[in-house]
Amino acid sequence: MNGAEAVLRASEKASVSEFDRSTGKIVVLKVGGSVLTGVRAFRRTAIFLKHRRGFSPNEKLAVVVSAQKLATDTLERRARGILRNPSVRALDLLWSTAELRSVALLTLHLEALKVSSVGLNVQETGLRFSADHDGRPALMGHYLESVLSKHDVVVVPGFLATRPDGAIASVGRGGSDLSAVLLAIGLQASRCELVKDVPGYFEEDPRENARARHIPSLTFDDALRMAHSGCELVQTRALRTAAEVNLPLVIRSMDEKTPFSVVSGLSKHDSGRIYSEHVGTRA
Repeated sequence: MNGAEAVLRASEKASVSEFDRSTGKIVVLKVGGSVLTGVRAFRRTAIFLKHRRGFSPNEKLAVVVSAQKLATDTLERRARGILRNPSVRALDLLWSTAELRSVALLTLHLEALKVSSVGLNVQETGLRFSADHDGRPALMGHYLESVLSKHDVVVVPGFLATRPDGAIASVGRGGSDLSAVLLAIGLQASRCELVKDVPGYFEEDPRENARARHIPSLTFDDALRMAHSGCELVQTRALRTAAEVNLPLVIRSMDEKTPFSVVSGLSKHDSGRIYSEHVGTRA
């Protein structure tokens, strides 16, 4: 067993209710805009997901996608070029076009690779604010779960939910991490994986220091402290929400040969002992 596998290989004696959050094999996997950098990136992502399915055939993947890199900022500039202070509703609607484009493109690439997949729109996904919401939507209904029972991969838009009147609403800038966590909670997924342009956490920025030490496991408190120090690799709201229910987060890149980081409520020592599931790494 290699080091990466050891981080997620659990003791068979671990409590199912505490560590195996679901009797099913649903994993929520979010692909960020920093990864979706262009047309070729969508095909690379589809190939990654196909390999992942082949390596972990018992898992069903709910894949949350962000808008292509820089698309959200570009659309906001366009809106403010028309009107200095656009309405929230109109801006959210415009932003949604970028997320839905990502859903459609990735689904098409998966179909081309003959992966059993389907893309959903915002309403079908089921994240909704309540009338007296506290700024955080929740998964409503069972439609997404029923679609996952029929397909290996379901692609859904991140960053977006619906209001009680059915209007599209954003969950806040950088909110794709949060929406992925909320979907994982609603689906009782075993974990939430966040695919970034770096393979997890490092003691220093690896783009500035190639010798920066990788951190294979850390607690939610560790990750929040790093975020407050300027390393917001995972959105703070997403970390806090996952911490509330002890939903394990796996921070990784699409390179299957690189390490990854696990963020959980466990100590660093216990996180290497408890986790039982594999995240598609073949290092």
